[in-house]
Amino acid sequence: AAMRALGVTLIEHGADFQEAREFAIQLAAERGAHMVPSFHPDLLRGVSTYWWEFLRAVPQMDVAYVPIGQGSGACSAIAAKLALGHGVRVVGVVSSHATTYADSLAAGRVVEAPVTTHLADGMACRVADAEALSIIAPHIDHIVQVSDAEVAAAMRAIFTDTHNVAEGAGAAALAAALQERGRLKGQIVGLALTGGNVDAPMFSGVLAG
Repeated sequence: AAMRALGVTLIEHGADFQEAREFAIQLAAERGAHMVPSFHPDLLRGVSTYWWEFLRAVPQMDVAYVPIGQGSGACSAIAAKLALGHGVRVVGVVSSHATTYADSLAAGRVVEAPVTTHLADGMACRVADAEALSIIAPHIDHIVQVSDAEVAAAMRAIFTDTHNVAEGAGAAALAAALQERGRLKGQIVGLALTGGNVDAPMFSGVLAG
């Protein structure tokens, strides 16, 4: 509704992000439209600014959890870390129902994986981006896989404790930190709430538990 209110022609297509992306590429070619990709070097320059600010504000941060969809967030966190010479460990977070980045990093090449997440659609990527993978692989500390149930619990916690509305991918970093909380005692942990794009019926269902 918010997008349509801004005059956007919204086309809903496909069962997951990858199908929608492939259709958008096809549509752009047919119509001579400009495709704005989910991963691009120019996008990284913008996204990395908030990580630059975050890491400069918290120079003592030990670990940062970053959700991975197409990889722009993780690559930007890595870029800011390297530019600042910051010692933070960057941990990638993927849905356990969309594991292409976890599988690809383990294999050392792009590995397609099925997508079955119904909640973390911002991480519902079926095929990892090869360029993003090449940036992430040498610098990521490790990958955490979070289930839809863990993501839902994190969404509820964020709303209850901070009154912020987080979409599934937006709450994934907290879900991962909660999963690993036993190893984080005494450490300064950074989390990015990366989006609030969740519709009312889904969010009310999450809050209802």
